[in-house]
Amino acid sequence: MITEIMELLVTHYGAGLSEEELDFEIHRVEMAMEDARRSHKGQLRKSGEPYIFHPLRVTHLAARHWMDFPSVIAALLHDVVEDTPVTLKEVKQKYGSEVAHLVDGLTKVTSEVMTREELKKETYKKTVLVAIDDIRVLCLKFWDRIDNLLTIDALSQQKQHLIAEETRTVYVPLAQHLGMGYVATELESLSCNLLYPRRGEIYNQKIDQLKKENANYLRKTRAKIMNACEQQKLTVQLTDRWRPFSIAAAQAVQRGFATLYTLEVQVDRMMDAYIFLGLLHGMFPPIPGKLRDHLNMSSKHGYQALKTTVQVDEQRLRVEITTRKLYRFNDSGVLAPGFKFRHDNFRELMKSLMEGESAFDTESLQLASTTIQVYTPQGEIRTLPEGSSLLDFAFEIHESLGLHARRGRINGRTRQLKTRLLDGDQIAVETSEKPEVLPKWLEWAITPKARNTIRRYLRNKVRSS
Repeated sequence: MITEIMELLVTHYGAGLSEEELDFEIHRVEMAMEDARRSHKGQLRKSGEPYIFHPLRVTHLAARHWMDFPSVIAALLHDVVEDTPVTLKEVKQKYGSEVAHLVDGLTKVTSEVMTREELKKETYKKTVLVAIDDIRVLCLKFWDRIDNLLTIDALSQQKQHLIAEETRTVYVPLAQHLGMGYVATELESLSCNLLYPRRGEIYNQKIDQLKKENANYLRKTRAKIMNACEQQKLTVQLTDRWRPFSIAAAQAVQRGFATLYTLEVQVDRMMDAYIFLGLLHGMFPPIPGKLRDHLNMSSKHGYQALKTTVQVDEQRLRVEITTRKLYRFNDSGVLAPGFKFRHDNFRELMKSLMEGESAFDTESLQLASTTIQVYTPQGEIRTLPEGSSLLDFAFEIHESLGLHARRGRINGRTRQLKTRLLDGDQIAVETSEKPEVLPKWLEWAITPKARNTIRRYLRNKVRSS
């Protein structure tokens, strides 16, 4: 595993660094590996395995997903301050403030006077505060959580369920928010398998059965597609993707193969994706209404691909076509080289989450890279998450305006507060003399700023009555 970590780092960063710079960074990683091994020497996880295996697996995930050298070093050392005599000051002295900052963001809050729940909440808040300025902390937390879920068997069932539920409600939405498709899917599947083991076992048995039943069918289909591509001198890579276990996947089992299997197609260029789509539709009849073009306009969670369903012999076949570059985006999101992520929106979201009643208001998580721009009557631009309502706009302008809002005008036409906004809309908010806040406003608003303010107002109103 250590060799593979080094190979990944050299592959990802060798071309962008001089030989001296690369040697220096590799040397620092080797030092961190030795320090982690020495610090955790003699320590065992609850499963009985040597503790060092955990930071090594976390580091491998970090390296695989294009994380930089300071992140990889932090991954190796992420538990030394929490679980060994090593101090944060010592980490800073040896590896610098950047690595120490990342390690600190991954270290749990400790206190002799706080309850377990209070400590948990404070640790969340600490991670979020660091992530506001450095998104790498959150990404490292994902790798740590994935490995913990994979090696959780030694914990009590109650503890397993608590960790799994926490993962589904907190980390899955955040991973989706960052466009990290692989992470979100993996965390969701691992959590559901812990929460619903019997259901997961039945589902996985069904997938194994479908794999056997369709092995010849898929082999012949792939061969036919590859022959057609070779004739057109089109370079493609075909990959089978079976849907991992989740509640939604289990509910789709009854609909069979077409909902559980996807043929992934990677091509070199955007133009090749459309050429392949034409070729595919020429070979197999497309199912009307099933074509989705998310290459130029990404889907809700940032996924970029052409999606279609075709009839191949007796079965429908789902196909997703993307470029090799966009495949990296779909897999690793914000970490993928060249991924356009609006960090300002992310920081505002995370700050808003800190103001909520709980550590995270997961219902309000929206993809930061999927936004709309709307205008005030004076022509000022306001950026909001896609799906925002007129009510969200009012709170974006000012808390008082939101509380006193009663309706508005969108492009000159009177509209209700629940009306969803579109890119380019010009909005004016009409107000009442006194706040007319209602509980149903929480159904109309999606931004944390609006939802948190509405909750506070309603809570104070109940207390004063």
